[in-house]
Order: sequence, then structure tokens, then C-alpha cells
Amino acid sequence: MHHELRRKDRMMTGPEAHELLERGEYGVLSTRGSDGAPYGIPLSYCVINRGIFFHCAVEGHKLENIAVDGRVSFCVVGTTEVLPDRFATRYESVIISGTAIEVFDEEKQMALEGLLAKYSAEYRLEGLDYIKAEGERTRVFRIDIDSICGKTRR
Repeated sequence: MHHELRRKDRMMTGPEAHELLERGEYGVLSTRGSDGAPYGIPLSYCVINRGIFFHCAVEGHKLENIAVDGRVSFCVVGTTEVLPDRFATRYESVIISGTAIEVFDEEKQMALEGLLAKYSAEYRLEGLDYIKAEGERTRVFRIDIDSICGKTRR
């Protein structure tokens, strides 16, 4: 499933899209429920070996949806700037289509440490203790990327 861009002049290169994905602060995960209803939720995430990792509680709406259908969309918006006099906005965004898969053991630990490095690097030791204490009450998923489409207006 590839996203076709109407404005080819706004398409990012693959490396640019991956770079935005790496530096993004958060993303919006969109899933689909058993009744077909869409559901989008903002998430903290990290990218390791071209997989997108996120953690969550042991139960919840997005987990029910992923259990029904692991296909997801994940959107990251980078820097934006409204240009009121031009009735436009400068922006950069990337949309991923992929499949969410729960990970365990070493891969789960690696992802939690990746999130720690991204969001709380200056508290690494405390973070490792926190992972040890709370890890059992946390589930971790990897999104395997099927397609990535970056778009920008400079």
C-alpha cells in the first residue's frame, strides 16, 4: 500500500523521510477496530534498525484493535510554520504503513532502552531501574515498515 502524492514537487527523498522519522518527537498511530472504526492516538516512539518501537500499558483500545488487525498507519509531523500572508503552511511530515507486532525479551529490553535514550538520556541509570521495576506492566510493539512517504513544503 503506497501513498500516492498528488504534488510530486513536495515529495521527500527516502533518506529525508527516514531522517524526519528518526528525529520526530512523537507520532500518531492509527488502527482499525473490529467494527471498522478508525482510532488514532499520539505516541512516544523510537526507531531501531528501521523498526518503529512504542510501549504501552498491558491493555487498551489500540491493543484491542491491533489484535484484530495488525496493519497500522503511523504519522510524524516535524517543524511547521504558518505563513498567514500566503494562506499556507511550511511543514514536513512522514506517513508509514506497516504491521505492528508485539516484541519480547531482548528486543523488548532494547526498545525500552531506546526510548530511554531518546527521551530521558540524562537519567539513564534511574531509567534502567524503572524498566526493571515496571517492565512487566508494559507491552512493547514494533512496527515493520511496508511503505514510507515523506512530504514537505519548504
